[in-house]
Amino acid sequence: MAVASSSPETHELPHIAIFPFLAKGHTIPMIHLAHYLHRHGLAAVTFFTTPGNAAFVRDGLSGADAAVVELAFPADVPGIPPGVESAEGLTSMASFAVFADATSLLRPQLEASLAEMQPPASLLVTDLFLYWTKASAETLGIPKVSFFGISAFAHVMREVRVRHDPCATLKPDDVDEDGNPGTFTVPEFPHIKLTFEDFMAPFGDPASIAPMMELDGKLGKAIEESQGLIINTFHGLEAQYVDFWNQHMGPRAWPVGPLCLAQPASAPAEAQPSWMEWLDNKTTDGRAVLYVALGTLAAIPESQLKEVADGLERAEVDFIWAVRPKNIDLGSGFEERTKGRGLVVREWVDQLEILKHGSVRGFLSHSGWNSVLESVAAGVPLAVWPMHADQPFNAKFLVDELKIAVRVQTSDRTIRGLVTSEEVSKVVRVLMLGEEGVEVAKNVAELSASAKEAMAEGGPSCKALKDMISELCVKKVNGNLEESQDEKVDA
Repeated sequence: MAVASSSPETHELPHIAIFPFLAKGHTIPMIHLAHYLHRHGLAAVTFFTTPGNAAFVRDGLSGADAAVVELAFPADVPGIPPGVESAEGLTSMASFAVFADATSLLRPQLEASLAEMQPPASLLVTDLFLYWTKASAETLGIPKVSFFGISAFAHVMREVRVRHDPCATLKPDDVDEDGNPGTFTVPEFPHIKLTFEDFMAPFGDPASIAPMMELDGKLGKAIEESQGLIINTFHGLEAQYVDFWNQHMGPRAWPVGPLCLAQPASAPAEAQPSWMEWLDNKTTDGRAVLYVALGTLAAIPESQLKEVADGLERAEVDFIWAVRPKNIDLGSGFEERTKGRGLVVREWVDQLEILKHGSVRGFLSHSGWNSVLESVAAGVPLAVWPMHADQPFNAKFLVDELKIAVRVQTSDRTIRGLVTSEEVSKVVRVLMLGEEGVEVAKNVAELSASAKEAMAEGGPSCKALKDMISELCVKKVNGNLEESQDEKVDA
């Protein structure tokens, strides 16, 4: 267990401990939070992770002046492959639930490290999937908030499922006279109609439903017991749902994003990545590019990725595709036939830098919330293909309400169904070349401007973060402890 303390000049600030869930998609926004706190002089930060994730974390935190504490991940946990310390190494949603529960074995190390922190921790911020950390915070007398990296819309829809149990009346084979899936009208928002798939897709394939439902119950309890939620969103994007949550649900949520805008600028490199040079050439040639990335957690079958490849070839648009896994076969001759027009990248890329590139005009995405926020921040419209977790809710919100995306449909209208090459080609051409694509591009450009205003000094997201710290933190001011308004903490 390696512990590093903050520099002496930061001791007058609140000392915030941050612990993300062990997955890149969960860790990255909390790294951005650390940068934001540092840049605005709001807090000193200690960041928790495990040895297998530490190099990635330290690289991401460069320039944030954050201490890093490594907690040794337990070996030989049943249901978790040997050596796996990140959710990216898992093979199913059922094993995801096992992995989430296994993180609780880190509790003794976490509590020992928190007890040793100097200056004492003012606030503990942990990923909601680390549901067990509430007990650690209580043991040590530290206020705690949960970081849940999904949209406010998905937060509210999850509560709708818990309150109304729509799946008790909806059935997977319910269809109307036109063959469309049956819908549930949300009582609190009558304009929203959701299907059985929308509600059940978050739990993955049928074999994973039981363990994921059990985990969901633990997350719900953690929400109820938390002293607040940090949501990576901004008021201009989800005002209706943030306000509804705070007025009718709770605990209080602070919208502090999009945190991707706190990502520090990359240091000038001696040589640009090959994919950036390729994009620069597209700008020179006046060519619009589609970016394709379908997430890091979902295991997409090779046969499905070949359909995507064929669809991109049929669409005849320029594209850059970040492929996972890197050794996947996309079909004989695909990369050779599309050379020049398309680029397949099999290495880790800086997605936000790609989306910010002037040549990129569309994003074919799994609609994970990090990707959505990065696309909004960059002003790039989306084609959304939800696969699991909160993605079906995100897709519905982006297409029906924000109108910044077009929807990819599976052949059988279920989340697990096949997306044909014809569907990929059709949707890509609509996004990049059609009138609907022009309209969604206009809408996302307006939201991009609002995102930047939210994160600027004095903007609503910046103010929300300052309000949270003021309300919950114990600060050391002029050598004395200043207690928060609501908590009396023995520091």
